[in-house]
Amino acid sequence: MLLSGSDIIVECLLEQGADTVFGYPGGAVLNIYDSLYKYSDKVRHIITSHEQGACHAADGFARATGKTGVVIATSGPGATNLTTGLATANMDSVPLVAITGNVSTNLLGLDSFQEVDITGVTIPITKHNFIVKNIAELADTLRLAFDIANSGRKGPVLVDIPKDITAATYEYAPVKPIAKAPAAVSESELDAALELIMKSEKPYIYAGGGVVSANAEEELKRLAELCDAPVSCSLMGQGAFDQTDRRYIGMLGMHGTVKAAAALNSCDLFIGVGTRFSDRVIGDPNVFGKNAKFIHIDIDPAEFNKNVEVGCTVKGDVKEVLKALCDKISQKKCAWTDEIIAKDFGEPVQKGTEEFPVTPQAVIEKLDELTNGQAVIATEVGQNQMWAAQYYKYKEPRSFISSGGLGTMGFGLGAALGAKVGRPDKTVVNIAGDGSFAMNLNELITASAHNIPIIEMVINNNVLGMVRQWQRLFYNKHFSQTTLDARHIDYVKLGESFGIQTFVINKNEDIEPILSKALEISKNAPVMIEVRIDRDINVLPMIPAGKPVIDPITEIDLEA
Repeated sequence: MLLSGSDIIVECLLEQGADTVFGYPGGAVLNIYDSLYKYSDKVRHIITSHEQGACHAADGFARATGKTGVVIATSGPGATNLTTGLATANMDSVPLVAITGNVSTNLLGLDSFQEVDITGVTIPITKHNFIVKNIAELADTLRLAFDIANSGRKGPVLVDIPKDITAATYEYAPVKPIAKAPAAVSESELDAALELIMKSEKPYIYAGGGVVSANAEEELKRLAELCDAPVSCSLMGQGAFDQTDRRYIGMLGMHGTVKAAAALNSCDLFIGVGTRFSDRVIGDPNVFGKNAKFIHIDIDPAEFNKNVEVGCTVKGDVKEVLKALCDKISQKKCAWTDEIIAKDFGEPVQKGTEEFPVTPQAVIEKLDELTNGQAVIATEVGQNQMWAAQYYKYKEPRSFISSGGLGTMGFGLGAALGAKVGRPDKTVVNIAGDGSFAMNLNELITASAHNIPIIEMVINNNVLGMVRQWQRLFYNKHFSQTTLDARHIDYVKLGESFGIQTFVINKNEDIEPILSKALEISKNAPVMIEVRIDRDINVLPMIPAGKPVIDPITEIDLEA
């Protein structure tokens, strides 16, 4: 059938199963938005307050659902406003397709109004990108974009489409997507891993975001049971393993548990699954797991021996690798595992002050209790992010949504909105710091306008908490530009101005009743909570950058 380019775009979205898009209209995408108007009964479009928020929302949608997120932006500043969101998705391997408009092909390269070479700009921060200059290539390019975004190590793909291409007409024939079978796993690599596992007496499994991406949580659980191993997760791997399971020993890395660090120091085999061994995890690479042999399982061979030298690598889809490996393993029993699980390593406990008695630990643990660990938790970046990872017990994959690799302040609110749109059955809470909140509070308009019923929880200490913590420890208490007292934000009035009911938690007796009330309201409408805490509550344990993971700081003397 003969269709306009803009209609072909929408038909291709439907063809790929994308019935939800986030975006912001503008001149170069007027034809696309006209088609979205015609297809409004088939495609839901969420307009955000800013293109960056739209990109984060598409990202959050993808992380929460496992589907491909879609974002649309106009040319020039609209397209460049996507870049932080694209870089965020790229670092965390999130499948995303960004469609940008551009000036007509005859105006390209002439510094035309709102013209930017967005494909040139985004080469380093996307998995791939395209510019479509021939309408005959439009449908196949969009199909390829979805395929690339979801093949191998997933990631964002940008398709730039000049305005005249969206206006032109061409024959369109629908093509049903065909799922690709995963590549076969090397038997020799599996056998090498099997030999190390069967010889090990102190195995340790470390799961990253690749487990979540591959939907391999059941296979991970089976591996842990067969190996009789404790399990730790990376920040991106939160929810890959049920954290109420006795085998779970906490997050590993800069702000991981003392127990996870101690187990690393004494294990004889370290099995990294779907992880890239971030510098925030390994600390000093020269002593990371120095007493252990390594197995690294990942879909991307570029990660092998990049940050940590490993003796055994297994390339492939994590789900398929774990299935094949588990079929080869005979049940083991390791006395060391029971010792590690049972031992109390003295994890730090947060304490409030007389003026600010409430702690993030108390609030987040109560939230976990009231939601039975079933909520989807989004975060901003900083102390709020680490506290959310430390104190909520994630039972399921796709329940922790956070900017891990890029560390994007301002990510969480948009991501929470996208997650709720994708998973309306779930309670969705964005745990924010007051610093990050100031970067994206405009997206409260989106929550209110579309009645997306999330909980926005702002942990307010009137400082840029994580930066202040570093300034205290490593910069002689030179609190340069991290004290935010002058802002004087009245969160209740701010929320009300957006039509969002807002509560304040400033004493311990408030925690349970306010959380309960907010959870009830969030069944039907967005709600905000301000949690007032002391500015010097720190994220502990902590490993200073580049220092050995085995020696975490568990206490900070504020007077020293």
